[in-house]
Amino acid sequence: MNEAIKERIKTMLPILNEKQKRIFLASEAKAIGHGGITQVSNMSGVSRVTITLGLKEIKMNNGKTPDGSRCRKEGGGRKNIKENYPDIKSEIETLVGPYTKGNPENPLKYTSRSSRNIEKALEAKGYKISDTTISELLKEEGYSLQANRKELSMTKSHPDGDGQFEYINKQAKSYMRSKCPVLSIDAKKKEIIGNFKNNGREIHKTGRAPLVFDHDFMRKELGKATPYGIYDIFKNSGFVNIGISSDTAEFAVESIRRWWDIKGKKAYTDAPKILITADCGGSNGYRVHLWKARLQEPANQLNKAITVVHFPPGTSKWNKTEHRLFSFISKNWRGKPLISTAVIINLISATKTKTGLVVECVLDKNKYKTNVLVSDEEYAAINIKRHKFHGEWNYTISPQKK
Repeated sequence: MNEAIKERIKTMLPILNEKQKRIFLASEAKAIGHGGITQVSNMSGVSRVTITLGLKEIKMNNGKTPDGSRCRKEGGGRKNIKENYPDIKSEIETLVGPYTKGNPENPLKYTSRSSRNIEKALEAKGYKISDTTISELLKEEGYSLQANRKELSMTKSHPDGDGQFEYINKQAKSYMRSKCPVLSIDAKKKEIIGNFKNNGREIHKTGRAPLVFDHDFMRKELGKATPYGIYDIFKNSGFVNIGISSDTAEFAVESIRRWWDIKGKKAYTDAPKILITADCGGSNGYRVHLWKARLQEPANQLNKAITVVHFPPGTSKWNKTEHRLFSFISKNWRGKPLISTAVIINLISATKTKTGLVVECVLDKNKYKTNVLVSDEEYAAINIKRHKFHGEWNYTISPQKK
């Protein structure tokens, strides 16, 4: 008989809730009779107190099936942590406060202390609280564990840095209202062409990942590719010109001209002007004379004024091309060897996002010379007007009068 009861208990207990277990074990003990509570307790591992409570519940219901809507009577069970420790949130805030980083006005705060370390610190103060509960309380207060963010510049910030960002934003909004293009431009890092490792991972059968060369030594016959990106901010549209030569100012201007021929003139036929946002350095830097001299050519050809606004020094990470174009391209080709320019173009052209980003990509076979000098006469002939606010960063190149 005991073996049969033991088998029933073994089968039923795992699928019953707290109240159902009490009633079931109490029923088995009642059926056994004298000494039944002790026997069932030994067979199930459940305390005599719990089984006795089940018998009382059966008695209270006069043998009827007890109400199954609650496992415990009202007010029963472990108290809420906030009821036991009304000051628990302020105690946690005291512990994490000195370690809190970032602007206190930001909606999301984050702590460098782990929930387990906070648990130990609270335990030393006499609190009994799990790290899981601490995590929930921190989340309620707007905290989350985060990694370090690369946002602090090693160089001293320019005093007018914030003012320049405001100026760029003001210009962009003005051009948007006029239905004129606002372009973010930049060159992505050079990529070695060939069967070399590309960062990232893709799903493959175990042991079937593509095999690549064990060293990233460039092959002269293949060379390197430089993707030059042009991102149309308000249309969420991307264009990439793949260069196989040097990243020069002439290459940058040619990329802009190609964008206009392939995408720009369809979307902005009647636009009288173009706004370009660019980094302070590189082939399109504000100090590069060749950049301004060559930019005069599309201004003349398109008969449109081209305004350039540069990000302050040390703030290239804020360039929209990086976050809204190149980042998605990198995700799309992760883990895929860039074995040829055709593969690169196909992978970039296939880049799409849920927000509607579409990218067009072309190959630029031109050879661009380096160290091209601009004569004083050519530079003086540029029809450039520097803006009142930081004219070195902000300027407009208008068509030259014929």
